Formats: sequence, structure tokens, C-alpha cells
Amino acid sequence: MKYDIIIIGSGPGGYVAAIRAAQLGLKTAIVERSKLGGICLNWGCIPIKALLKSAQVYNYLSHSSDYGIQIDGEIKVDFKSIIDRSRTIADGMSRGVEFLLKKHKVDHIRGFGKVKPGKLVEVKDAEGNISNFSTKHIIIATGARSREFPNLKQDGRRIIGYKEAMTLPEQPKSMIIVGSGAIGAEFAYFYNTIGTQVTLVEMVPNIVPFEDEEVSKQLARSFKKSKIIVKTASSLESVEITDKGCQALVQTKKGEEIIEADIILSAVGVQTNIENIGLEETGIETNKGKIVVDEFYKTSVDGYFAIGDIIPGPELAHLASHEAIVCVEKIAAMKPEPIDYGNISACTYTNPEIASVGLTEAQAIEKDYKIKIGKFPFMASGKANASGSRDGFVKIIIDADNDLILGAHLIGENVTEMISEIVVARKMNIKGHDILHSIHPHPTMSEAIMEAVANAYGEAIHVL
Repeated sequence: MKYDIIIIGSGPGGYVAAIRAAQLGLKTAIVERSKLGGICLNWGCIPIKALLKSAQVYNYLSHSSDYGIQIDGEIKVDFKSIIDRSRTIADGMSRGVEFLLKKHKVDHIRGFGKVKPGKLVEVKDAEGNISNFSTKHIIIATGARSREFPNLKQDGRRIIGYKEAMTLPEQPKSMIIVGSGAIGAEFAYFYNTIGTQVTLVEMVPNIVPFEDEEVSKQLARSFKKSKIIVKTASSLESVEITDKGCQALVQTKKGEEIIEADIILSAVGVQTNIENIGLEETGIETNKGKIVVDEFYKTSVDGYFAIGDIIPGPELAHLASHEAIVCVEKIAAMKPEPIDYGNISACTYTNPEIASVGLTEAQAIEKDYKIKIGKFPFMASGKANASGSRDGFVKIIIDADNDLILGAHLIGENVTEMISEIVVARKMNIKGHDILHSIHPHPTMSEAIMEAVANAYGEAIHVL
């Protein structure tokens, strides 16, 4: 059977590509050996958000007296039920993707996909049977997995990755998390909130190191207030597995330290799934573990495309989905607009949450922009005070020469729901004064964006 498009991988890049292709009338198939939805839906974005919601609920109940609510009796964590709820939600979302693919008449080819010359896709099924499928276009969307290092080899029991962290049979009493990016920070918040003693080890001077420095320092203060042990400028040198757990040798600013824990979670980034999928024999160019593509995701070989975590750029689900749409629409001879990679928002779902887009203050200064900076702390927000979530702030960086927004960095409750205002403003070249003179509802968390802009222009009303 010949297809117009075959997609290898069914994550947020792959399944979105398949559905958009089908909408455009292209005969489409998707190759997936595991559950539909990929890592994000089954082992990433969705199930960890379910875990974090359970942690948030537990946190609210534990502090109910702050809101004038008295709860008689002990509030207990049912770890197995929390894990089961997360898996149920992920399974339901996977079935939803399966339904959407069927509705759009996308064929699901089960097995491990491999590209071959001549626009062929080889698929090996679970029994080892091999079939070849012919197509006009191939989109590779095989995603990434937890990265392993020689001194931190994962055994799935004592030294684990994010998959095992979502399905542990019992809650550990103590955990060392190596790496403080979004994955490490979110698991640190989750396990700490439900009662695990967490030590967060980060090699560079600030946690969540890709964020604006002020945001990083604010999250570190919030974590320390929650009794997470934060060790920055520190590296895990070696691990000894014992009968009781793990002994980690950590090089800190003060010297070597032995830290004991039940579990060590490696959250030091991801590795692309590009091995053994036929790139070499097909002649597809790679560089530093990523597939080289043009602005419309065409590889070095005509008819072969790649999207998502396997190409250069941020490893974000929402970005992969938009790359999928742009890629498919280009294949369909439409005229999609190339993605502006300088306007991709990033979110971290800790407590407080983090959301950012554009340049950090340091990056803007490094690029020789003349800037105006406005900040609004949530402790001055009526809505934040009423909700009991005063940690954090909104920081806006504005180009002083043309009033355009260079970047925005938010940390606080629900800021992941607020960042899109800035993304759209930057997309439309809306100026700072346009936001300032757009009346935001009160009381809301989002009015802090308007207040921060006002602060940049020296027009703040509710903060000095």
C-alpha cells in the first residue's frame, strides 16, 4: 500500500502531523511500537501534571487552617492511589489519540519503524515480522529518552529516570535528584510536598539554569522554604549501592560530601532516539545527535523530514506540535510561516510555577539592547494575597528604543496560564504601552503583567 505520508513516532509531533495530513486529504499512516501519544502523553507532560495536582491538593489540605478550614484527623498520602490516578489519566489520553487517528482514517502500523532509501519505511512488529511500506513523504518524529551518564547508570531500581519516578511501587523516604531543569525541579516539588526528603543537585550556580537569574533565585528560596535541600555548583561524582539504598559522593562548593538516599533520580537531560532508524543508510545528515533540517523540516535527503526533540531547538511538546503543522502544510504545497524560535514559551510546573519567553535580562544586555525593566511582585497583588500564593513576580524586559517586548519572566501561581499574553504580544509586535493601556480585569493574577509594564515606564500605581 502506498501512502502520501508516513510518520514514525506518535508523540505530540507525530500524531499532530498525522491528523493535520489527514485533514488536508493526504493518505496517512503512523508507525508506533508502544502506546500512542509518545513520551509526553504517556511518561512526560500529562502524567507528571497529574502527580503535581495531587501534591497541590495535599498541600492545600495540609494548610487548610490558613484559609479558616479545620480538618479533623490525619491527612495521609496514599502513594499508590496517586500513581494509579496519574497512569489512568495518561491511559485515557492515549485512547483519545487513538480515537482521533481512527476518526481521521489514519492507519496505525504497529512496530519499530526504520527509514530506507527510496522513500520506504521498514516496520518490525512485536513478533519480529518485517514489512515495507512505500510513501511519497516520511516524517521522522521519534523523540527522546532519559540521558544516561557513565557515573550515573540507571538500574531502574535505585538509580532511576523519569519513567520509574512516575511508577515507583512505594514512596521513598529520601531522594537525590540530579539536574534541576524542568524535569528535576518538578519531581523535586512533587516528592518533597508529599513527604519525601529531597536533595536537589545542580552543577551550575543556579537551579532551572535556562531561566532568568532572578527567577532561578526566587525558586531556590521557595524550595528552601519548603525544606528541599538545594546544592548548586555541585556535581555527583559517584554512587555506591548499599543494602539500604544509595551513597552518593557529591562535590560541593565546600568540598566532598557523602549523601545517603533511598533513590537517586537522574534528571540531567534527554537523548534523541535516532539510533538504528536507518539514517546512515539513507544518507540523512546529523550533527551533535540531532537531525539537520531546514526551516520547513526537510532533511538533507529529498522526501524525508524530521520534527520534535530530534532536531535542533528546545525540547518542548507544544513546539513539536507546531513544527508538525508547518511541516505537513509545506508538504501539502501550502504557504506556512516559518516558526520564530525566539518566541517559544517555556513552562515549569513547580510551586511556584515558572513561565518565560524571549530574552533574559543577561541576554538582552549581552546583545547590547538599551532596556527598560519592569517588575511586579505578587505580594502586592490582591488576587495573590487572597489565594495565599504571594511568592513570585512578573518581570518584563522592554526595548527602550522601540517599546517592543524583548522578554518576560514570570514565577508564581498560575503563571503558565498567563505567559500566552506575552507570546501573542511579541508575535504581533505589540508595544509595551499597548499592554499598559489595555485594561486588565481586577482582581486577577494576569493584571500583574500590566503592572510590571507600568513599572518599566515609571508609572506603577501599586508598587514602588
